[in-house]
Amino acid sequence: MDFKASGTTGKCIEGREFIIALPESFVEYKADDVVRLFTDSFHKRYDVECSAALYHNKKMTNYHIHLVFSERKMLEHPEVKTATRNMFYDEQGKHRRTKKEILDEQGNLRAGCSIIPKGEVYESHIFTKKDEWFKSDAFTREVKEMFTEIINSHVKEESEKLSVFQQGGVYLATKKIGKNNPKEAEIQSDNAARQEWNRTVDVALVEGVPEEDILTVKREKITDKTLQSIRTYGWLSDMFQQIIRGAKGFLQEMIFKFKLPPKPVPKIDLQEWNDMRKLMEKLQKQSQAMKSTQQEISSLKKQLSETTGFFKGKARKSLESKIEQAEKQKKRIHMDMEQTVKRQDIQMFNPSQRHIRDQKNWSGNTMRNCVHGKIRQNRRKKSNQNRRKRQAYGKNYTAISRKAGNSQNKLQRKNLWTENDEKGGTENEENNF
Repeated sequence: MDFKASGTTGKCIEGREFIIALPESFVEYKADDVVRLFTDSFHKRYDVECSAALYHNKKMTNYHIHLVFSERKMLEHPEVKTATRNMFYDEQGKHRRTKKEILDEQGNLRAGCSIIPKGEVYESHIFTKKDEWFKSDAFTREVKEMFTEIINSHVKEESEKLSVFQQGGVYLATKKIGKNNPKEAEIQSDNAARQEWNRTVDVALVEGVPEEDILTVKREKITDKTLQSIRTYGWLSDMFQQIIRGAKGFLQEMIFKFKLPPKPVPKIDLQEWNDMRKLMEKLQKQSQAMKSTQQEISSLKKQLSETTGFFKGKARKSLESKIEQAEKQKKRIHMDMEQTVKRQDIQMFNPSQRHIRDQKNWSGNTMRNCVHGKIRQNRRKKSNQNRRKRQAYGKNYTAISRKAGNSQNKLQRKNLWTENDEKGGTENEENNF
């Protein structure tokens, strides 16, 4: 009765279909074995009735399988109902209470109406209700993964192995164009734009652009803008293609920036470098002014030396006054240079710039330590020399070294050596002298 109610005949009311594309190497296997492999795997996993057929062209290419399956399961014990009285059904297969309802004006049975005599089966159920799981995207994704595993386990070449397209990934899926599709040209241009994006994504992944960044570009530049365009204008293929090309251009700019070498990080403090550059320029100007002043002094002194005679007194006084002013100018420049260096030294040792002092070996503190260290070293050296001389000369050392001249010191040393010999002194004591 299920078949009659739907107006069909056969063992199944309706079914769903999968088209499975196969690698060309599957031609080497027997066709029956290939079909049985996929149908048995599907039936064993989902426990529904299915049927499959394998297709190919004359050149034995375009190998693919059409697998049709039922969304209902067969009942182990079908439900059968027997009529306890005559049952009347109209043209739509609806049950009517009396026979008059299915007769025409002449009292004849109307075309399409039926009568089931008492004792015959008027209703039977051999299938369950439709399973909504078979209509879900999760079921479709699961079947794709199962068929992909089957194919990959039977191919011989690694290059023939397949992978399931990941929804929500960095790539855009292309659409299938069926036969006699009126929108074939539109789908082709749409697929071309999608493939351009996919090729750009391949380049980005090879160049090392993180996948998370590509997903962000796809979400912000394609998904969000496409949804906004659909809400505003509806679906427009040209608009969608423009959105994809804009996103591709943005991703290409990201690839270009990613290829650029990292910006070099200076090893010195740029602020300090600028301060030292300004100091150098200032000192150079002061040095140039000092040089000009010295040349002026030398020129004035030369003129003064050449200005002689009884009647040249006034000219000499003028030159001497200019020389005196030039000398004062020279001292002022010299003092300005010292003050400039001292101010910079104070800034270099400001507590807020302590890191500069630690990093720069040529800072003012280091220079000062070197000078002071050298002075202390000279003092220690002289102190050691004086101690050795006092050990050698005794009390007479002070008189020899401070009051006597060189010739007197030599004479006194000679007398001390003679005295030491008379006392029986050793060579070490004489060497000390």
